[in-house]
Amino acid sequence: MKLTILGAAEQVTGSMQLLQLTDYNILIDCGLDYEKDTYQQENLYFPFDPSTIDVVILTHAHIDHSGNLPTLVRMGFKGQILCTAPTAELSELLLLDSVNVFLSKQNKRSRAKRSRKGPEPLYLQKQVMETVDRFVTIAFHKEFRLHEKVTLTLIPIGHLLGAAAIVLAVTENGSTKKIAFTGDVGRKGYPLLTNPEPLPPVDYLVSESTYGGRLHSTDTTLTQKLIDTITESCIKYPGRLIIPAFSIGRTQALAYTLNRIFSKGLLPPVKIFIDSPLASAATEIYRKYEHFLNQEAQDFYTNNTPDFKELSYVQDKRESISAANYHEPCIIISSAGMLEGGRIQDHLYYNLQNYYCTILFIGYCAKGTLGDRLLRGEPIIRLRNRDLMVYATIKQTDLLSGHGDHNDLMDIIRQQKPSTLKQVFLVHGEHKSLQALSDAVQEENYAVTIPKKGESFEL
Repeated sequence: MKLTILGAAEQVTGSMQLLQLTDYNILIDCGLDYEKDTYQQENLYFPFDPSTIDVVILTHAHIDHSGNLPTLVRMGFKGQILCTAPTAELSELLLLDSVNVFLSKQNKRSRAKRSRKGPEPLYLQKQVMETVDRFVTIAFHKEFRLHEKVTLTLIPIGHLLGAAAIVLAVTENGSTKKIAFTGDVGRKGYPLLTNPEPLPPVDYLVSESTYGGRLHSTDTTLTQKLIDTITESCIKYPGRLIIPAFSIGRTQALAYTLNRIFSKGLLPPVKIFIDSPLASAATEIYRKYEHFLNQEAQDFYTNNTPDFKELSYVQDKRESISAANYHEPCIIISSAGMLEGGRIQDHLYYNLQNYYCTILFIGYCAKGTLGDRLLRGEPIIRLRNRDLMVYATIKQTDLLSGHGDHNDLMDIIRQQKPSTLKQVFLVHGEHKSLQALSDAVQEENYAVTIPKKGESFEL
């Protein structure tokens, strides 16, 4: 069989790997590559004929893993898309939201340059619904036969509700080889989610590397960090705390942690607005699949309601404006996490020049994004054709990052014996992270490769 790394090679986004047997082609993930400003055009073409793909296996719903599935369908893919039930439902939300993003970019360019339309959307709602019809959900730990030569098992990996590592057993020429794809590895002790489970022994491992060479903060807990930040931003001084957060995953973990803080009386009441219809819809899916959550979360929700009195979900534009004009100290949680669109830009526009505002980043911001520019300390930000001085306080914590750190990644790899694991392929990381993880893996006597985009390997 042949493995080709088609995405997230020496970068973080655009996850896509192709596993080819003599008469059967498996695509693992089909994510949007949005490393460049021209990403819509970059994602329009595949380095293979989509009609030749027999099945897609999806590790989880995040758009850098699922976001180009409708394009694949539009270009001729006719097969099934296999994933867990929560992944299927969360993916539908995210793909429909991508359509809104595409249309927004097109309309924004049209308004700015009246005679010229913006980029054509990669896909529309019709293609999303055609894609959703292809989803076939399977359970964790249940061996699923894809083909007379191939079986699939999904292993819980943390990171996001329903996220799975993929283990494929392929029989060719009388021998069976196993290959695992980690998808995105979660971290231990993350709010709401279970810890990543061990992978069975395999011959080949394709591992993500986002936090290679980096360790998560251990000098404080998430609860204490939030208490300290809220105290400084909203209680000690009558200001507001704005938290950019991805609508699916990060927002639910944050709301759960705030629920625990306020239900225990660790802070006086502070109004909290979650300004994201997508987050509201995703929260309903989290509630539907509550049995997928960790035991601590299940026990907490047995004795406490998911919604608490300080928390309000903002549904429409009118309510969003009302939240922006709320004059008492408050917390506003809004998407998108990297500030590249979404209602968060409304709140930034009105608060970047507010000395009594704190903006707390709780996740990764890709290079060149608005979030990255604020974190790098740029004193002036251009937003809505205006140059805004940054007077707000900018803070960051990695305590809500859904990615496992260097040690978590090494733990996944160490579950395999160096004597039997033939090769580790490192993907989904920036160069520095990939190299740091590669060096550590080599030191423990594993064979390791950092593939280039489009590079193929005979297994």
